[in-house]
Amino acid sequence: MCQSVGILFATESHIVIKVLFVCTGNICRSPTADGVFRTMVSKAGLGSHIEVDSCGLSGYHVGEQADSRSREMAASRGYDLSPIRSRKISPADYSDFDYILAMDDGHLADMQRQSPVQHHQKLSLFLDHHPDRKGQSVPDPYYGGTNGFVSVFDMIEETSKALLAHIREKHGI
Repeated sequence: MCQSVGILFATESHIVIKVLFVCTGNICRSPTADGVFRTMVSKAGLGSHIEVDSCGLSGYHVGEQADSRSREMAASRGYDLSPIRSRKISPADYSDFDYILAMDDGHLADMQRQSPVQHHQKLSLFLDHHPDRKGQSVPDPYYGGTNGFVSVFDMIEETSKALLAHIREKHGI
């Protein structure tokens, strides 16, 4: 028996939760969160239960890889961002994903304006899943130095662990 619950598709033993990370151009913060979270999902053996993607609100970098500094930082910590290519958010994303996580409050406000009101409950700040950073934004490291990328990566790793625990508990996977 298959039952459709919003966009969570459930059979008696299988559900699929879709998570989307969103930043400005999909070259620093959101692809880092995508790569980190996807790896954590895979290592937890949940790849068939949780789908992960990322996008940007702008189309400035469509088709490009993540920023080289993000890729280098990820590689130094055992993550591979090389398969991720920048894409722009689409209207269908608002209905297709269960969790749509903004990297900062400006992104969240833009998505609230762009998305149909029935999907607003899916929108939140990524750091709302961090126990000590609720309501905060992930700073954009693009114009900063290496320390900015280190700090952002630390935030993303910590928050991804908490997000995965939340999804596992909420959805029983």
